[in-house]
Amino acid sequence: MFRVTKEIHFCYGHRLLNYDGKCRHLHGHNGKAVITVETEALDALGMVVDFGEIKRVIGKWIDAAIDHRMLLHRDDPIIPELERQGEPFVTLDANPTAETIARLIFDRAVAHGLPVTEVTLWETENSFATYRPTPGVPTKPVEMRAAGDAPPAAKD
Repeated sequence: MFRVTKEIHFCYGHRLLNYDGKCRHLHGHNGKAVITVETEALDALGMVVDFGEIKRVIGKWIDAAIDHRMLLHRDDPIIPELERQGEPFVTLDANPTAETIARLIFDRAVAHGLPVTEVTLWETENSFATYRPTPGVPTKPVEMRAAGDAPPAAKD
């Protein structure tokens, strides 16, 4: 098995609903996403995947979708005020914990066809969370909606 890892740095804000600690308040982080990709065999160039490809696909998405944005639970009561002020934010169907954000990035990498095996999100220089799926156990991806996007259609 061959493995490569790419680090992507970005900034984001968030807060956790129904939480008693400091993270219940709006605050920000200088985050680092660590994307790990594995394959059994190398490609014709002798690579698992070009580091530039990970940056092009995932780095571009992070820059466009979550960098310098508030990541909030879809029920966060601050959302109407952020909309009124025209501030950029993203809503998630779960609390925007480091675990949830790692999963969100993992899901995006998979959707782009990268053979990602895990994503670690460093929230601070000494705190991180990793998402690595359990083989054979299906899971529902994290739902995300950017400010101004239409809400998801109702499911029958």
